[in-house]
Amino acid sequence: MSKLKTQFKTLLTVLIVMCSFNTIVAQESKVVLAESKLEVFGTSNLHDWEIQAKAMSGKSTMSIEAADLKAIKSLDFSVEVEQLKSGKNGMDNNTFKALNSKTYKTINFKLVSVSKITKTTDGNFTVETQGDLSIAGVTKRINQTFSVKVLGKKAVFSGKTKIDMTLYGVKPPTALMGTIKTGKDVTIDFKVTYN
Repeated sequence: MSKLKTQFKTLLTVLIVMCSFNTIVAQESKVVLAESKLEVFGTSNLHDWEIQAKAMSGKSTMSIEAADLKAIKSLDFSVEVEQLKSGKNGMDNNTFKALNSKTYKTINFKLVSVSKITKTTDGNFTVETQGDLSIAGVTKRINQTFSVKVLGKKAVFSGKTKIDMTLYGVKPPTALMGTIKTGKDVTIDFKVTYN
């Protein structure tokens, strides 16, 4: 009987060890500001313009197994409106005013669902999602596709999104008594690292 118990314990130990090799690890990660970049590109009747986000934050819970992205359970991302900087004070102030930064301090994206994760030929992942984007107090559900690169415990999310700002109640800023008018569409280009 004791020999049977010993064999059972040995078998159980082997099964536990084997299962541990295939365990999917769910890890909570935070945005690494020093390794992240977000730029906003727009147009005007005079010249194109761009703004960079100097402060952003966010969290994500992902399931990663042997460098394979298996699932994204949660993901949120936030940009401080008054840390969107163009290098020109007048333009920055017009941007803050248009986005009503005194009342709405941040622009936020919150993941709602992941419809598909596809591994690409270069070993990265294409992730198709839906999420809620909130700008100036207005929230809209958008489709967002991310390219994700897994580097150890890090996941680098990158992509582009075109947004019609008038859908969020944002009136395109003007300057010089209305002689310079910005376009209603902006393109957000981002590369954000979670660790």
